[in-house]
Amino acid sequence: MKPWLIALYVIFAFVRLGAQTPAWEPSQGHTQVPIWPGAVPDAQPVPGPEDATEGDSLVAGRPWVVVRNVSQPTMTVYAPKGPNTDAAVVVFPGGGFKILAIDLEGTEVCDWLSSHGITAVLLKYRVPFSGQYWDDKTKRETEPRAQAALEDAQRTVGLVRFHAAGWHIDPNKIGVLGFSAGGYMVAQMSTHFGQRLYPAVDAADKESCRPDFAVALYPGHLSLADNSFELNPDIDTHITVQAPPTFLLQDEDDHVDRVEDSLSYYAALKRVGVPVEMHLYAQGGHAFGLRRTKQPVTEWPKLVETWLGTIGMISD
Repeated sequence: MKPWLIALYVIFAFVRLGAQTPAWEPSQGHTQVPIWPGAVPDAQPVPGPEDATEGDSLVAGRPWVVVRNVSQPTMTVYAPKGPNTDAAVVVFPGGGFKILAIDLEGTEVCDWLSSHGITAVLLKYRVPFSGQYWDDKTKRETEPRAQAALEDAQRTVGLVRFHAAGWHIDPNKIGVLGFSAGGYMVAQMSTHFGQRLYPAVDAADKESCRPDFAVALYPGHLSLADNSFELNPDIDTHITVQAPPTFLLQDEDDHVDRVEDSLSYYAALKRVGVPVEMHLYAQGGHAFGLRRTKQPVTEWPKLVETWLGTIGMISD
């Protein structure tokens, strides 16, 4: 083969490698592990390999990381720093069940929780189309072929409870926290814990997947239509007094997930007698995560810390 042709092949190879983006990996000192020991249940094809890229906007003046095409869900454990509260939180990033805002609504939140003595577990759940999502073509909410994200969440809470002793966690202090679509998963986990959506694969699936407390931040998919307070039947038909104590937060100017999402769920929890605390703000929009801005809503971590103390999950 002629030298110039070999060089051309090498150039094309490097271009292809440069065009590929690697799968997401946690920061040094943390290791993600698969949550399923073998094949994932209800596996669906994804458009391509998993990749992690920078989002197309800034939040609080900083970029954020988008993860796409997750077919192998993982969890990453963030051990508590300083005194251990014995509490644990499984974190669900948002992204409309299409992508994951993995740092903005994931790793940054885990760092905050662990700095307060709480074991944080980041769930990188399957996307896209793994939960109820907005279809841009039909302009309507669409049910997935399988509730893969909820399967991943049920599995992960069971795994945390199964490993509670070894991870120095109180098995009665395991909660869930999620943003946007992840907030909807919080509501699903609070109402769909009676039966797993998949056949048990090991002893971890014999553990309860009911969270002991739940935090839903600007949750979506809970109300059905504009100017409607009707709760999504997926939640409404399963809600009982056994749902865990719940914290809700949303902005009235949130044009992605409407304030009615939180209001409808709050009313339903109150109706059945579940302890629930809700905070609404006039301004603040959507998808701000843990990042502080001039908007009062971004002080929400202090509210959650106080609430966790009032329900006995941490020392207040």
